[in-house]
Amino acid sequence: MIEVTHLTKRYGAKVAVDDVSFVARPGLVTGFLGPNGAGKSTTMRTIVGLDRPTSGTTTVGGRRYAEHAAPLTEVGALLDAKAVHPGRTARSHLRAVAATHGIGRHRVDEVIALAGIGSVADRRVGGFSLGMGQRLGIAAALLGDPATLILDEPVNGLDPEGVIWVRTLAKQLARQGRTVFLSSHLMSEMAQTADHIVVLGRGRVIADAPVAEILAGATGRAVLVRTPDASRLAQAILAAGGAASVTGVDRIDATGLPAERIGELAHAAGVVLHELTPQSASLEQAYLELTRDDVEYASGGAA
Repeated sequence: MIEVTHLTKRYGAKVAVDDVSFVARPGLVTGFLGPNGAGKSTTMRTIVGLDRPTSGTTTVGGRRYAEHAAPLTEVGALLDAKAVHPGRTARSHLRAVAATHGIGRHRVDEVIALAGIGSVADRRVGGFSLGMGQRLGIAAALLGDPATLILDEPVNGLDPEGVIWVRTLAKQLARQGRTVFLSSHLMSEMAQTADHIVVLGRGRVIADAPVAEILAGATGRAVLVRTPDASRLAQAILAAGGAASVTGVDRIDATGLPAERIGELAHAAGVVLHELTPQSASLEQAYLELTRDDVEYASGGAA
């Protein structure tokens, strides 16, 4: 279990993490989301002892990372896949890491096979592709057979087969009762992998809930309406405070009002309805809605 309690981290005048608290529980894949600059990497670095909190605490398995006698057997982490000497082979890198905890070569061979890097295990890491580097980093995180796994952008650079492998691995480890904590900018992948979501925005927690609950908070805000009098009903929706786009001869995409209210407006206006269907929100839509006011680095429009 990962417990973050009132965590604050400042770098001079910059507040990177501001009074953050959440729990990542065993048996679940917890997704960690947020815009660039939201404080995700700082939080993850603090959990594994690479950054010292300004205030608050972070623990894994009830202890601070530094208090574990053999931390690799408690928590495996991939925070920077490039943090490997480029002149070493993958196998020698893993053996060196394993030696720090008295982990035998048999386990090194196991994680090499598990990560699918057997064919490149004796090549120098400096020549690895981004995807192979990610696989090596995950292999290193798994060396100690840890109860907790922390992965920062684990599918970055992976091909479709690799993405499916990470997704399957994360779910399997969670089913074994382990704590799996991972970040990603790929909402479609997170929707298929995570059970619970923690979202940061400008250093603060803006959502901490099961994926289904987060989706439910956005579900129903978009409604598909089909009517032969689309223009008139769209005007009624706008007048009632909703938003409506006529996207076809008989189609309206409405937001801001529940389906029941749109049905009442149609009845009052004498408009025939052919369809009135609440649209399920995607995790991407829910995420964008949650973080709309917390994006620090926003892209500009087209020139």
